[in-house]
Amino acid sequence: MLNIADTLYRWCREARPFALATVIRVSGSAPLPPGTALAVDTDGNAVGSISGGCVEGAVYELCTQVLESGEPPIRASFGYSDDDAFAVGLTCGGELEVLVQRIDPADHPHLASTLEQASAGVPVAVAQVIDGPRRFLGRTLSVVGSGSAYDGTLGDRRADRAAATQVRALLRAGRTARVEVGGDADTSPEKLTLLVHTRAAPPRMLIFGAVDFAAALSQAGRFLGYRVTVCDARPVFATHERFPCADEVVADWPHRYLEGAEVDARTAICVLTHDAKFDIPLLRLALDLPVGYIGAMGSRRTHEHRRERLREAGVPEEHLARLRSPIGLDLGAHTPEETAISITAEIIAHTHGGTGLPLSRVDGPLHGSLPVDRASSPAALLAA
Repeated sequence: MLNIADTLYRWCREARPFALATVIRVSGSAPLPPGTALAVDTDGNAVGSISGGCVEGAVYELCTQVLESGEPPIRASFGYSDDDAFAVGLTCGGELEVLVQRIDPADHPHLASTLEQASAGVPVAVAQVIDGPRRFLGRTLSVVGSGSAYDGTLGDRRADRAAATQVRALLRAGRTARVEVGGDADTSPEKLTLLVHTRAAPPRMLIFGAVDFAAALSQAGRFLGYRVTVCDARPVFATHERFPCADEVVADWPHRYLEGAEVDARTAICVLTHDAKFDIPLLRLALDLPVGYIGAMGSRRTHEHRRERLREAGVPEEHLARLRSPIGLDLGAHTPEETAISITAEIIAHTHGGTGLPLSRVDGPLHGSLPVDRASSPAALLAA
């Protein structure tokens, strides 16, 4: 639901009831990940998508049905039909399951507040009951920011506390995932499956080297949803005028900046300096950090010299194996813009376990079974 937070918040602010259809399970070549939503208001306006177009019409009808009848949440599954090419189904061959529920803003004040915070860019997480006793389906609990408080209820106070602990952990990690609570004496006798939607702070792309390639890469990184920083030790080159797409431009020695930077498992570090006095101290530090991607620009000869220097600096082989160098996929890129696409393509493939091969040469589902915890990655958020 957080993929359409802006519109849902406006509807809540206007006290406009709406039906919310949420993807709660996907398999095969389904186009969009769990957590993606479509909503329909009382005027018949629709926002969002749950299948990229394949079954939108059928889900729209379910939304209007639930909205008009006021019936409890319902679950529906959609898949491809070989017997009737015009049957409702996913023509891409996958399967998905959706939960459709009516939302009356007056009955969900905490949800309106959470959507407001999400629209303002504040990190939020919403736990939604997607399986369990029918009276619990669709109930939500929210956590906003880094605080310890939570709002809303799943229907049981002990289950709320247990869920809030897991929701906070997922929000810190920036992950969307399914979790289970209850079913035991310590929490609640009712076992509930929750889909935890997260909208964390944007992941970071740290670009070292204020060169033309960095200007193109900062634009591509911003397009993918990263918060982009360009850092260079030379103040004459590290200027906002040269990098208008960067969120932050820093004039500092790269390794010194990285020492104080906030990074996590979603962070991408791109070293474009190909100058040993910058690269070696920077990469020695970067390869010891829990970041998602580390790539360095340079020729194959530069790469081999760099690896040898890093070995001499005491970097172990298992850390060197994390280094993507020469940076990027083999796309035949020449211009800075083409090179930026080569680099971001490698980051996407690395993040999602892709092969980097042409789809025409890969067997199996085109989309694969996108893990739930990938749903908050930049590429997945853009797809939503």
